[in-house]
Amino acid sequence: MDFKRTKAPTNTVTRNILDLCEETGNIYESVSIISKRANQISVEIKQELNKKLAEFASYNDSLEEVFENREQIEISRYYEKLPKPTLLATQEFLEGNIYFRDPSKEEVERI
Repeated sequence: MDFKRTKAPTNTVTRNILDLCEETGNIYESVSIISKRANQISVEIKQELNKKLAEFASYNDSLEEVFENREQIEISRYYEKLPKPTLLATQEFLEGNIYFRDPSKEEVERI
């Protein structure tokens, strides 16, 4: 997923609470959904970053040799400039791009 192309802001934005609880009817449920999605995004970003940085890893046992790799620094800067996972998740929630369900509210059909 390309997180740079999202419309999420890179800085903190004050949100209207009524906009957040519009879909669920409960602000706490909305925040819970957003936080779970933010955790998922965080894991995705971390795995992607580790995968890209693993290409530059040197497996020398010597502690004296530390190499500064230009590409590695650029990759790290790219990920530092991305919006935070909470901002990405909030934007997805407001746009209606997050699927969520509450099993306790669903009716169970019995045969």
